[in-house]
Amino acid sequence: MKKCFLLLVLLSMASCQKKVVEEPANLIPKDKMKQIIYDLSLLQAMKGVDQAALDSNSINPATYVYKKYKVDSLQFAKSDQYYAVENIKEYQKMYEEISELAGQEKMRIDGQLNKETESAKKLKAE
Repeated sequence: MKKCFLLLVLLSMASCQKKVVEEPANLIPKDKMKQIIYDLSLLQAMKGVDQAALDSNSINPATYVYKKYKVDSLQFAKSDQYYAVENIKEYQKMYEEISELAGQEKMRIDGQLNKETESAKKLKAE
């Protein structure tokens, strides 16, 4: 009987639970969020590999991406927080899809580099 009562109390508390983070009025749609996060990741990786290339072109990765997608840093932060807190499984799925997209792009670029390397080798052989 005590277990049943405890279960009933826990279920009623869970059903009355208020959202931890309210949905922002200007929530960025999931597809757009994925694109923004993907672009930010690429530019951050570039920054780690060749900071001088970004500096010489006066590119701030975050500012560039926010401008490209017509969002501001606060809108991005609130949307990111909302997705991360309110639906962690969906948030994790977004990041898995971003990782898969990055992997596909890496394979495409590696293939292109291999073709160019082979072409260069053929030209040297001639």
